[in-house]
Amino acid sequence: MSAFEPALSSDTVAHILHLYATRGDDHYGEDVSQREHAEQCAYHAHMDGAGDNLIIAALLHDIGHLLHKFGEDAADRGIDTKHERIGSGWLARHLPPSVTEPIALHVSAKRYLATVNPEYLEGLSAASLQSFILQGGIMDAEEIAEFQAHPAHQAALDLRRYDEMGKIIGADMPTFASYEPMIRALMVTGAR
Repeated sequence: MSAFEPALSSDTVAHILHLYATRGDDHYGEDVSQREHAEQCAYHAHMDGAGDNLIIAALLHDIGHLLHKFGEDAADRGIDTKHERIGSGWLARHLPPSVTEPIALHVSAKRYLATVNPEYLEGLSAASLQSFILQGGIMDAEEIAEFQAHPAHQAALDLRRYDEMGKIIGADMPTFASYEPMIRALMVTGAR
């Protein structure tokens, strides 16, 4: 077990719910909390007609922020927490690749979109722009080709779109806990 990783409870879904109940008010530079952001992203995925796997990927894509020990001000201190790797790696023991691969790629999706679309880059929030620079910034041709070749790249692009939409202060959304049955169903079918 690495330093950022809490011990698993006997019920992983309860552990996930506990993380968002106890640390979900953290902000990591955005004006909405981690829980609000997760709820909004999942809602937008649902409204877009995404399948359960992508809805839960949208819900949990930033769980790495709740698992690492760098603190809310990591980006201000120049630290790329690699939250996408931490979160997808932790979840991969419990959820199928159709959930975890878009999570693993959502930072690369941001870098890709910023590289191929300057308007996207200009529209990033201040916090997202700060992390973009720490995460590697503009992609080179090899990174673009590698991202485009990944089977989950389109799901990651969709997830990125939901991510950008999930930053509205005071939005009324279904609660994080309301997704518990969907997470449990995926864990049963995705168990390894």
